[in-house]
Amino acid sequence: MRHQKRIRKLGRRASHRRATLANIASSLIEHNRIKTTHAKARAVQQFVEPLITKARHGTLHDRRTVLKLIPRPDIIKILFDEIAPRFADRPGGYTRVTKLGFRDNDCASVSMLEFVDSADIVPSSDEEKEKKKVKSKAKSADD
Repeated sequence: MRHQKRIRKLGRRASHRRATLANIASSLIEHNRIKTTHAKARAVQQFVEPLITKARHGTLHDRRTVLKLIPRPDIIKILFDEIAPRFADRPGGYTRVTKLGFRDNDCASVSMLEFVDSADIVPSSDEEKEKKKVKSKAKSADD
């Protein structure tokens, strides 16, 4: 029985799991929302929320601690300089997981992992489609 077992193993060994979580977390920090399987989304949510809390404190020790877990200085800069100030007044719960359905090829449960206030920052998919249409029309008019 798995009573009181907090870690999600994701079918990987420890080093591969740490690398997977760090890569997905860095993508989340860079893009503000990602689409992944539900199990990975829940694991990354559990991984990234303490990092945001450390970023809110903003000390040098916290920066070095986060850098150990996500070894990308450019991502750490975004986390500490842009994301942490957005959540300065929030006591926790920085991310949300929204179920999107199932993937066609393997029927895996797919979810959207995003920051709680990302609706203000990231354009919706409808807006992105409109921008692409405008760009394609402008290119075709130039030709």
